[in-house]
Amino acid sequence: MEWQTLIDEPAIIAAAVLALGLVVGYLVGRLNKELLSASGVPEAVEGTPFERTAQSIGTSTVEIVARLSSWFIYGIAILTAIHIAQLLDTDAFWFRVTEFLPQVFIAILVVILGFIVADKFELLVSEYLRSVKLPDVAVIPRIVKYAVLYVAFVIALGQIGVYVFPLVVLLAVFAVGVVALFAVSFKDFLVSSAAGIYLLLNQPYGIGDRIRIGDQSGIVQEVDLFVTKIEDDSEEYIVPNRRVFEAELVRERK
Repeated sequence: MEWQTLIDEPAIIAAAVLALGLVVGYLVGRLNKELLSASGVPEAVEGTPFERTAQSIGTSTVEIVARLSSWFIYGIAILTAIHIAQLLDTDAFWFRVTEFLPQVFIAILVVILGFIVADKFELLVSEYLRSVKLPDVAVIPRIVKYAVLYVAFVIALGQIGVYVFPLVVLLAVFAVGVVALFAVSFKDFLVSSAAGIYLLLNQPYGIGDRIRIGDQSGIVQEVDLFVTKIEDDSEEYIVPNRRVFEAELVRERK
């Protein structure tokens, strides 16, 4: 009889729930870490600023996500234990917390994923535009990165119940402004890319041909979307594709 009374004590049950929650949280964190590692996440985030920052403080992106899942279960266990022990005798508070906590968890995951995706997009765009010899192009990867981060934060704020319609409108205005600024500032960039598409499709000259564009002549080394590279003796010319149409193009016979 005394044993049954001891089992029914809220404090004992709360302690058992808390201990079980700590064990389950630890196991879930370990399992998530192994699953993320097996799915190739460490390789996917390698080299990103977020991963480098995590490594500088002695952790990694995978460990942060795994620990986050553990902390989520720890939080649920602590709140459940508090409720069972009747330390907070308010059901409204309990239901509000259980509704809000998963939203916070998802919001944090969205922000972490946003940083990773933004870093990856910045690296990809930088790599793609590496051959473009226009000074204003360097700002494009940054614009892409912060646009992705902005979207991630808007989604995260919406997840926790913040009214985000003005932020969505601001994002739309920003996108229109960027497109307009891009069209004005990168007119030469757009013209060169359009000319590059024409050259790649029609191929009026190819690698190894000797050509003359205006007063520059040499053997074609590379043709991409934006520039044509020609080499003459020890000099290499990087000619924007728009100049192919603006200047006189001559393909010299071998």
